[in-house]
Amino acid sequence: MAEIIQRDGTWAFDGTTVRITPGLHRSVPLFRQTYGEIAVPLEAVAGVVYEPERKRGRLRLRLREGADPLLQATGGRLPDAADPYRLIVDIDRSGVAEYVAEEIRHALLLDQIPKEPTKAYLLPGPPVPVSVRSSDGTVSFDGAQVRIDWADTSERVKRATGPRIVAVGDLVQVEWLPNSGYEDGFIRFVTRETVFSKLPPEKDPYALDLWGSTRRDLLTALVATAVTARLPHPSARGDGEFEDRPPRAATAPPPADHHDVLLRRLRELGELHREGVLTDEEFTMTKKAVLRGFS
Repeated sequence: MAEIIQRDGTWAFDGTTVRITPGLHRSVPLFRQTYGEIAVPLEAVAGVVYEPERKRGRLRLRLREGADPLLQATGGRLPDAADPYRLIVDIDRSGVAEYVAEEIRHALLLDQIPKEPTKAYLLPGPPVPVSVRSSDGTVSFDGAQVRIDWADTSERVKRATGPRIVAVGDLVQVEWLPNSGYEDGFIRFVTRETVFSKLPPEKDPYALDLWGSTRRDLLTALVATAVTARLPHPSARGDGEFEDRPPRAATAPPPADHHDVLLRRLRELGELHREGVLTDEEFTMTKKAVLRGFS
């Protein structure tokens, strides 16, 4: 067993798995503490490096492309401090860090682990259900459906359409950009019908605009990752993939009171459009979203 324990967290390697446990110190970002322990199978690892500096060093684990839904969902946009595959090492423990890195490299060589992209996710992502409250509303995922409940501060166009519920089978991908504190971020759920939508996140009924606490908004990456893990792997995507899916089973029609709510929302949208709050494109987009509730 090769192990290094630091305030930032613990890495332990038993020859087959790199087990990464976040530290409990207040300096460890909320995202890493919430994401929790990660067990990285050796076959998901592309390489490891220790980077020494004057006062401290860093252990960095590189994963094979396509192995981890977290890296797929965040696209390398996680801040360094929130990256679970980076460990800050005190300078007096640099020898231990080098030993851990060497043990992982030796195992990669011994097992002849390829560096090519994987054809399936080798890590499961965060468990579900998962729910995160952000500046624009609350987004939840139970493994089958994404639900967005808007906040009182959300744009009127979003609140007028009511809660947004999207089945995994209707999703093409999840787009995620963190709130940097200087520029807003967003999490957008792209469906086959909205893939060409150009609405800004603050008005898109399938997106949460992230403009509040950077610490809290970063947790939306948990939802993005959990959903991404249940979408087709990037290696399986191709032209016509989504059109080739078998049709979903028929569901019972919505109750009459549900129709009354949708009709009320349509009237509200019409009023917002007449008042000039919604542009023609925004009105058309949100009207379509409401009408889908009748089917």
